[in-house]
Amino acid sequence: MPGVILPGHGGDAFRILHVCTGNVCRSPMAERLTRHGLARRLGDGANGIVVESAGTWGHEGAPMEAHAAAVLAEHGADVSGFTGRELLDDHVIDADLVLTATRDHRAQVISMGHDAGLRTFTLKEFTRLVRAIDPTTLPDGTVAERARALVRAAAALRGWLLAPSLEADEVHDPYGAPIGYFRSIGDEIHTAIDPVVTALTGIPAAV
Repeated sequence: MPGVILPGHGGDAFRILHVCTGNVCRSPMAERLTRHGLARRLGDGANGIVVESAGTWGHEGAPMEAHAAAVLAEHGADVSGFTGRELLDDHVIDADLVLTATRDHRAQVISMGHDAGLRTFTLKEFTRLVRAIDPTTLPDGTVAERARALVRAAAALRGWLLAPSLEADEVHDPYGAPIGYFRSIGDEIHTAIDPVVTALTGIPAAV
């Protein structure tokens, strides 16, 4: 295991932005599952990474979809205090890493400019790239320093490690579906996020 990761401090925090369409289903689940994974591994040190979400057609001010909240509760994640947001330029500018539900969302984020191309990935794309990165090549130090190095390494690998199919990088929209489908999407998101949080922190999920 790599050396001890120290919490980030103040403005040195690393910012993750999850993006979907309405910001009431997929990206809230991704946001809260990421926060939950970080808190399990880092405790109070999790404040070195700020995790937020927004939607390309975000329902500004809307609550999380009820089935999404129920699935998060089943995973043990905190569902309180969520408010939907429409994706704005400032969200992209501030983010160190943007993780989208689909390739279309990724294209929309990149089309906004702000040099977002090298730090914007679909969630599943980023997971695939992260799995190929040797964790011993990442720096010790603050969690933010490690996270920034991880994003740079993933961006460098992108042209070499392609998806086996276009569908492989998609997380489909469960909006309006029964809770069973939300559970399958929640499991899909959790499976993608878990190795990312492990790579960001250097701490396996079992700890």
